[in-house]
Amino acid sequence: MDISKKSQANYIKSTSFDESHQNIDKDYVTSKQLCDKTPIFLVGMMGAGKSTIGRSLAQYMERKFVDLDCEIEASCGVKIPVIFEIEGESGFRKRESDFLQKYSLDEKIVLATGGGAILSPHNRQILKSRGIVIYLKAELDVLFKRTSSDHNRPLLATKDPYLKLQSLLKLREPMYHEIADIIIDTSFYNVNDIAKELIFILKKNEKLI
Repeated sequence: MDISKKSQANYIKSTSFDESHQNIDKDYVTSKQLCDKTPIFLVGMMGAGKSTIGRSLAQYMERKFVDLDCEIEASCGVKIPVIFEIEGESGFRKRESDFLQKYSLDEKIVLATGGGAILSPHNRQILKSRGIVIYLKAELDVLFKRTSSDHNRPLLATKDPYLKLQSLLKLREPMYHEIADIIIDTSFYNVNDIAKELIFILKKNEKLI
């Protein structure tokens, strides 16, 4: 399947879900047609819900879930802030690209990427050409609320983390949109509802999968 030629991404707000899609039958969710397709990549800012929604989506689809940041930490034996401190952001991004290259070849995967993985044109090309890209977006204030007490965010270790987050969002958002097949607003999300809605969208738009 070649999804590099994309039509306009499907855009859904989590606050306007159709209730008829909230309780999708398990047999429908895990049908062979849905499971045996290309990788699913979740992109978006820190705090958008990539890991939590990704785990739920993978469970419903009976796929393997991989959190790219967690894999990097496990490989290095230290947390991401330590990697940043020792190798700098460039060193971390190199590791990130290497792991993305590896896991993007797994067809039965739901992969939560790091928020900055899309900064590399090469990474964006991998994501665009190898799988379905779901952009989980959220309002700036929501992102800040979710990340403000998380000390595992080296890029926010500044005097004004809100301003830094705003700057990162402004830089990255066009790149998220550039590669997205599906866009969903998670600002006021229920994890399971969003996972089910994503499955409904994937099934409805079979040309994507």
